[in-house]
Amino acid sequence: MARLINYFKLSRLELKHVNWPARKATARFTFLVIGISAIIAAFLGFLDIIFQYFLNNFVL
Repeated sequence: MARLINYFKLSRLELKHVNWPARKATARFTFLVIGISAIIAAFLGFLDIIFQYFLNNFVL
């Protein structure tokens, strides 16, 4: 049990040394990831529609 408590104490101490990003940078990167994910999802959806069209009209 003492080892577990020591582990959590050391983890908390280590987290104080972490260089956390500023709130503005975090928000900017969050919106960037969401935006890129939406663009990729739209692109893949477009490809899916194109492939469905060709499969339904020419293959099947």
